Amino acid sequence: MNFITNKRLARRTFLRGLGTALALPVLESMLPAIGATAHAKSMSPKRFAGMFVPHGAAPGYWIPESSEPGFEYPFIWQPLQAHRKHVVLTSGMWAQSSENPPGVTGADHFVAAAYLCGVKPKKTTGADIEAGTTVDQVIAQHIGQETLLPSLQLAVEDPGANSTNCGEGYSCVYTNTISWQTPSRPLPMEINPQVVFERMFGDGATPQERLARRAQQASILDSLGDSLARLVPQVTHSDRVRLDQYLEDVREIERRLQITAEASADVPDISVPYGVPASFHEHIQIQFDLLALAFQADITRVATMLYARDLTGRVYPESGTDISFHGGSHHAENPGRIAQYARLNRYHVEMLAYFIDKLKNIPDGDGTLLDNSLVLYGSNMGNSNQHLHYDVPHVLVGGAGGKLQGDRYLAYESRTVPTGNMLLSILDMFDIDMPSFGDSTGRLPGI
Repeated sequence: MNFITNKRLARRTFLRGLGTALALPVLESMLPAIGATAHAKSMSPKRFAGMFVPHGAAPGYWIPESSEPGFEYPFIWQPLQAHRKHVVLTSGMWAQSSENPPGVTGADHFVAAAYLCGVKPKKTTGADIEAGTTVDQVIAQHIGQETLLPSLQLAVEDPGANSTNCGEGYSCVYTNTISWQTPSRPLPMEINPQVVFERMFGDGATPQERLARRAQQASILDSLGDSLARLVPQVTHSDRVRLDQYLEDVREIERRLQITAEASADVPDISVPYGVPASFHEHIQIQFDLLALAFQADITRVATMLYARDLTGRVYPESGTDISFHGGSHHAENPGRIAQYARLNRYHVEMLAYFIDKLKNIPDGDGTLLDNSLVLYGSNMGNSNQHLHYDVPHVLVGGAGGKLQGDRYLAYESRTVPTGNMLLSILDMFDIDMPSFGDSTGRLPGI
């Protein structure tokens, strides 16, 4: 291949083998020799990831004391400090859409469905569910149609049945997913990393073929020898280094999935489906590794992650505390219990920082994946002990392709700025012009 004459590999180049289609990341050899920088920018689309964590955050541990330049990060957000030039912290926002409608009684553990749409879910336990189209799906309709997967919905807790009454007068579907394609069409969240892997890299293989390959501990890369042999002479030396690292990342995920499958088969547990790590720590890291690969290879540009379901009693040993998530959120305003809960909250942010660090270290065009991504992380409760849906924690991370300026803390007056304003502003960053979104009253001030 002659790069001087502007010939290049197609961006949508795949390595194909038996039951495998491996999308490639952006390589220098996909860029023309003339105008490569400008072309690199055009080949570096923006990505979006929305992440939801229930049960709010420990009061006193997540709001910065100052918004002046160089402000100190509070305890819960400290794992993100290394990435502060890409981080915008906020406080004071109001998750009105997670409050009960006027005249409706009962508890409010249905907030997951409202997180990305800013619409109060309809109170029903029947089939007539209704919430709102979520921001990730609006973005997917705009930028996701050119990719293998328009969007990817991930979770790290088994949602169980999604059509039964969760005990609050609301269908469980409202707590089982944060992604809604239409107001009446929720999208299932995938908890099994093996299923995600096959969706990303499978190419028509039957379930029997995939099972046989795993039983033989065979990698999908083993069938790509001929494709690789044809590709290598066409790429530069630096591309070969990048390609080797990418393939090694794929192989490493396969190795970890194989170990997980063997472990889950040896220790049957009906709460942990086959192939799903029993450890939250391992599970979410594998999911994040897969998502980073999906962004890198442009398999998808839009994703959501459900950390946990409302009312979960899960314990996170790696957090340094043995309190359960929901139980710990009801801290009775006891300082010691609040401090314990803050450690749990901080651990969840540490897992976010793990993902952010991966994006930061993956080249993309003339920058990194982090430069070209926008990650929204937050909750629809503030002080969960009192089930308050104002002063909720939200953070934006990434460069959004130059649309987001980081190293800032935006403090809003309590109960004046609905979270719909942030969702509307996020759509602006993806060049999606809408007059309103959900319960928005305007754009997010100062963003």
